Amino acid sequence: MAVTIDAPPSRVWPWLVQMGTDRAGWYSWDRLDNFGRRSAESIHPEWQDIAIGDRLAAKPDGSEWWSVAALEPERFLGLRMSVDLRGRPFDPARTGPRYYTDSLWGFELREAPGERTRLVVSGYWSLRPQWLQPIMSIAMLEPAHWVMQTRQFSNLVRLASR
Repeated sequence: MAVTIDAPPSRVWPWLVQMGTDRAGWYSWDRLDNFGRRSAESIHPEWQDIAIGDRLAAKPDGSEWWSVAALEPERFLGLRMSVDLRGRPFDPARTGPRYYTDSLWGFELREAPGERTRLVVSGYWSLRPQWLQPIMSIAMLEPAHWVMQTRQFSNLVRLASR
């Protein structure tokens, strides 16, 4: 999925790096993806420094998170979440549990003419048991992701373009 934002990557990037349930939120449907907490409406300097390995909370209690897996300032932010089917995180560099979900969520910022940014978001999802993945993808993941990502795009366009 992609969107064009009327702002250069240097104005879009600060919104992305401050994401997280315990930080600025996810800029989507806050009742659904941010546990009712409102996403930030401004840039917070204290949330601007991130590094590979940092955790962006996915739940208010911090029990699940997106890890910063790749980072190229103002160009690319790659996030990864690896949890077993009970919601317990695991290290994907080690032998994983028998049943799990492993997700990648990437945000690429492409400079566009006229001081604009083309924000391209892509992802990958792996589920074990493998036979369950096509069912869950069609029934839940793809429709939910489309709804949430579309709302996130709408809010990022509004916030970064002001």
